[in-house]
Amino acid sequence: MAETESEGATDSELTMSRAMVDAIATELRENDDVFVMGEDVADYGGIFDSTEGLLEEFGREKIMDVPISETGFIGAAVGAAQAGMRPIAELMFADFFGVGMDQIYNQMAKNTYMSGAAVNVPMVLMTAVGGTYNDAAQHSQTLYGTFAHLPGMKVVVPSTAADAKGLMHTAIRDDDPVVYMFHKRLMGIGWMPAPEGPKTPVPEDDYTIEFGEADRKREGEDVTVVTLGLHVHRALEAADELAGESDLEVIDLRTLVPLDTEAVLESVRKTGRLVVVDEDYHSFGVSGEIVARATEGALDDLSAVRRVTMPDAPIPYARPLEQEVNPGTEDIVKAVRDIHD
Repeated sequence: MAETESEGATDSELTMSRAMVDAIATELRENDDVFVMGEDVADYGGIFDSTEGLLEEFGREKIMDVPISETGFIGAAVGAAQAGMRPIAELMFADFFGVGMDQIYNQMAKNTYMSGAAVNVPMVLMTAVGGTYNDAAQHSQTLYGTFAHLPGMKVVVPSTAADAKGLMHTAIRDDDPVVYMFHKRLMGIGWMPAPEGPKTPVPEDDYTIEFGEADRKREGEDVTVVTLGLHVHRALEAADELAGESDLEVIDLRTLVPLDTEAVLESVRKTGRLVVVDEDYHSFGVSGEIVARATEGALDDLSAVRRVTMPDAPIPYARPLEQEVNPGTEDIVKAVRDIHD
C-alpha cells in the first residue's frame, strides 16, 4: 500500500463529484487530446454532477452531448482513442453496458492485443454504479466483477474525494483503457445525501495515485475487512460501532485491475480473520476472488472468513426491499461478531 503522491499544496475540502471534475478540467487544460462525451454531460453537467461546469469553460467541441446510443458513442470513443485522442466517455449507468458490450468487451479491451500493439486505446469509460436510492433492477447494479473479469481493461473504484481526483488523473494519462466506476451515493449531490467520509481535503495541485495500490483506511488487529466504494464507509461505521469489542482493519481496494493482493495478505496474516464486503452479487464476483486469493496466499494464517454481499437476485425498487438486500453497517457488524466470538 502506498501513499498518495502530491505536491503538498493547500488542501480544499471537496465532494467526490467536485474532485473528479477538477481532475478532468486540469487534464483538458493541459492536453488538447482530452475530451468528454456522453449522455447529458454538457448542458446538464452529468446526472450525478460528474461533469458539472465543464461546458462553460471548454465549450461543445470538448464537452459533447451524444445521442442515446451507447453502441455508437462508445464505439466512437474507441476509434478516437486509437487515432491518438484521449476520450472520457461517460456510460450513464453501469447497467447500460449491455447495449455497448461489443464495443467495450471486444474492441476497447482487446484491440491493443488484437493489433499486436499497433494501436493503443487510451480512453476512460466513466460510469455510475450502486443502489440505495430506489432506482430498481436496471439502474442500481455495481457490476465491478463483470468488468474486472475480462482482461484488457483497468478497473478503478474510488471511495473518497482525494482518491477520486488522484485516480482520475492516473486514468486519463494511462495508455490503456480504464473503467472508472463511481458510486452515486458518494458524489455529494444535494438530492442524494452521502454518508460521512467521502467529502475529504483534496490537494489543489494535480497528483496521481498508482493503480494497484490499496489503501488502509483504518488500522486494526482483530479482523480484516476488505471492501470498496460505498462500503468502505459502511465498514468504517461498523468499526466505530464495534470499538472496544473488536478492532477492525479496513482495506479499501481502490482498484480491482490491477488488484493489490499483497495488501490483503499482509492484513490477513496479522488479523487471522477476513470479512469481504461487496455491493456486487454474491456469486462469481469480487468477494469470491478476494477470498480465493487470501486462502491461496495465507491459508495457514486464516481462522475464519465471511462474505457480506448482494444476493443473487434483481435489485428491488421498493425501498424496504432494497434496504433489506443491500449490505448495511449492521450486516458487517454481524459478520464480524460471527467470526470473532
